[in-house]
Parts: sequence; C-alpha cells; structure tokens
Amino acid sequence: ILTCLGEEQIPKLNYETVPDFFQLPADQHFVEVAGVAVNSKGHIYVFHRGKHPLMEVDCSGKYIRSIADDLFVTPHSLRVDNEDNLWTTDVGAHVVLKLSPEGRVLLSLGRMRIPGDDVLHFNQPTDVAFDRDGNIYVTDGEGNSRILKFNKYGNFLLGWGMKGSGPGQFDIPHSIAVDGDVIYVGDRENARIQLFDLSGRFLREWKLGHPYGLFVTGDHFIYMCDAIAGRILKIDHGGNVVGVLDGPESNVGRHFDPHQIALDKDKSIFAAEVMPWRAQKFRLKSQ
Repeated sequence: ILTCLGEEQIPKLNYETVPDFFQLPADQHFVEVAGVAVNSKGHIYVFHRGKHPLMEVDCSGKYIRSIADDLFVTPHSLRVDNEDNLWTTDVGAHVVLKLSPEGRVLLSLGRMRIPGDDVLHFNQPTDVAFDRDGNIYVTDGEGNSRILKFNKYGNFLLGWGMKGSGPGQFDIPHSIAVDGDVIYVGDRENARIQLFDLSGRFLREWKLGHPYGLFVTGDHFIYMCDAIAGRILKIDHGGNVVGVLDGPESNVGRHFDPHQIALDKDKSIFAAEVMPWRAQKFRLKSQ
C-alpha cells in the first residue's frame, strides 16, 4: 500500500491500533494528552492536563501510579533518559524538570511560573533532549524562538536561534532529538526539521510537513508526528521518508492528532493526542 507525500510514493507502515490499551482506574481520565515516553522496562508514562498529570502504566497498559501531582501547570512533553529518569517540559510553569524513576526532583531548569528570555528563564519551553555526554538541549519554544544548551549539572553552555524562517531561525521550535553528533529540531510553523551540530551550527533542513514530535530510534531512524496532517513519518538519516502511518479518514474516526510519540524496543508506537484527549498504542501487524 502506497501513499503520496509530494510526488513520491511512500510505503505504509504496517501497524494496527491496540484498542483500549490504557487501563485507568474508574475515577481517572486523560485530559489533553500532550506527552508520552517509555522506559527501559517497557513501562509507559503519559503526561496530560488532567487531575493526575503524570501517570505510569506497565507494559500491558495496567495503571501503576501517578507521580508528583502538584508539580505541573500545563504539561507539554516528556522524555526518558538512559538512566530511566523522567524529563518534563511545562509551558504553563516555564520549567523543565528531571525526576528520578521514583518521582523525586533531581534538577530544575527555568523559574517556576516566571517566564523570561535570559538564560535563567524560559518562555513556554516545548521539549528536551540529551547528547552522549549528558548535555541538555531545550527548545524554548512557544514564547522564545531558541535552543538553550546546558551541561548535565544544569549550567548554561550556549544558545542559538531567533524568530524567523532563515537557517537557524525558528517559528515555534516544538521538538528536539539528538542522534550522535546531530541535533534534530522540529521547527513546527516553518514546516521543517532543521539539523545542527552539537555546537548549534546549522547543517541543513528537511521540508517534510509540520513536526510536532520527533523520536530517534536505536537504529538511527527519525520518527516525526504531524498533528496537522494526522500522520507519523519514518525518516532515514538522509532525510528520506521511508514509511508513513496515517490516521483514519475523517468519515471513519476522530482526526489523528499526535503531539508527541515514543517507540518501544519492539517498535510499538505510542502517541499522545491533545485534541481527542487520548493516548494510543500501535503495534506491528503480524506478517
């Protein structure tokens, strides 16, 4: 099965939805699901804008617990690092937090509920990523159009970017991922992914739609979710789209609205969707 992206024919990714995967307690609900991440054990974390904003479920979707209920204002994105720490970005609190697997705050970046444009403040930060040395990259995001880089202790190293559409400029840098020596930034309103080296030097851009979320896999593919087009793209490191997962037709189901995605070791895809108030799991179909 092929679909069109521009003039090219792109193969469909062979996935199916897992119905009713997330099993929440009867009195709990997802509200505007913004972030999702998976840890090394296969546990899934869902970051949403309801009563218990950060929830953990096991690999079968069974609810385990909520974490740090009182810390969040407007959840935006969620990442898990290679030590299973949780990293949250919050566009209402203007902070990025690092939590231990148990839910204790290990590091905070930005000032709680105080926006700004110096290096100690964010203005609606959207995402966070890390390189192999533990340096931290934040897309600061909806209020400021820039990337800030910190060392693993949270000390500022460098920043780049401003509002605009030229190389190294941004119009809502919405997602960020690092693979080796390359930083991928989802420059959402400019409808492109920009590539940089680790010192922020512009390398090139890929025009592939509106990148809401980026996720890099261990085998160096980049998955991009596009909430406007209602689809997920699989991209190789040359910028070629090698697969697409489309949402349902508008007369069949609710518009697919992926704001952030994460992949498990078995290549299952988890999608956080703001407008439909849902998180979904997609698994590879058996051949």
